[in-house]
Amino acid sequence: MSGQSILITGASSGIGRACAEMFLAQGWRVGLLARRAEVLADIAAGHDGALALPADVTDPQAVEAAFDRFTEWAGRLDVLFNNAGLFGPSAPIDEVALDDWAQVLAVNLNGMFLCARAAFARMRAQTPQGGRIINNGSISAHTPRPGSVCYTTTKHAITGLTKSLSLDGRPHGIACGQIDIGNARTPIVEDLNQRARASGQPVQPTMAVEDAARSVLHMASLPLEANVQFMTVMATTMPYIGRG
Repeated sequence: MSGQSILITGASSGIGRACAEMFLAQGWRVGLLARRAEVLADIAAGHDGALALPADVTDPQAVEAAFDRFTEWAGRLDVLFNNAGLFGPSAPIDEVALDDWAQVLAVNLNGMFLCARAAFARMRAQTPQGGRIINNGSISAHTPRPGSVCYTTTKHAITGLTKSLSLDGRPHGIACGQIDIGNARTPIVEDLNQRARASGQPVQPTMAVEDAARSVLHMASLPLEANVQFMTVMATTMPYIGRG
C-alpha cells in the first residue's frame, strides 16, 4: 500500500472506474462512490484497499455519511477525484426540458460542490492538515460542443469552483486542480458518437480511458508543494482547437 488515500466519485463506470482500478493497482486506499452498489462491490471485490460507498452525490446527507465512513476507514483523505457527471440532452436551448436542465445542474454542479465541500472540511481538520482536490472539468469547460448547453454551462462553472478552492485552500495546505478530458472512450462519449451516427454527423476520434486515468494518477501523486492547476488530455485529432 502506498499509504495514500483517494475518494473517487462516479467510480462505477467510465473515467471514474478506470481511475479506481489504476489507483488500486498502485496500492492506494480507494473509496468508490457512486449510486450502483452492486457495481461498486464488483470493483472492490478482492481488494483490501477498496471501500464501496454507494451514495448519490446530489444528496447532502448521503455525501457527508460517505465521507465520514471513508475517513474512518482510511484514517485520512489525501485526494478527492471529483468526477461524477452526466451529459444530459443534446439539443438547442429551446428544446431542453427544465427537468433535464435541473438534473444536469444537480449532478454536475451541486454534486461536485457537495463533494468538494465535504473533502475540504476533512482535509482542513485532519492532522497533518491538507490534501488535494482534482475536479473533472472537460474540454467543454473551454469550448462547447454543439447542442451542449446544459453540460457546457456546468463545466464552465467547475472552472470557477477549481480556482476558488485553489485560493481558499492555500492557508490549509489544500491544493486543487482540474483535468479537462476530451473524448476518452467512456459511455458518455460512445453515446455522443451513436447520436452522431444516427444524425449522419462525423464520428469523433477517441482515446483510451486508461490514458486519462494515468493523467489523474500523475496529478494525485505530486507532493502538496506542487500542483497541476489545469491539464488538458484529449484524443489528438478530435475537433477541439478551432471547433467553435
